[in-house]
Amino acid sequence: MRTTLEIDEKLLKEVVALTKDKNQGRAVSKALKEFIRQKRLEELLALRGKLRLDLDDWYEFRHMER
Repeated sequence: MRTTLEIDEKLLKEVVALTKDKNQGRAVSKALKEFIRQKRLEELLALRGKLRLDLDDWYEFRHMER
């Protein structure tokens, strides 16, 4: 999807350098994917100790209809 964004030039250069991707669009996409992955991990870690799953329930849990 093509879109127009105002991105700080220094920030964009750093993203391109860190991703080692010469294409700016791909570099930004990689950075966004990593940001989303990190946020989802944070959400999962926040649930630590709040969910109770017994090992006996794993078989049933894995085979539930989605």
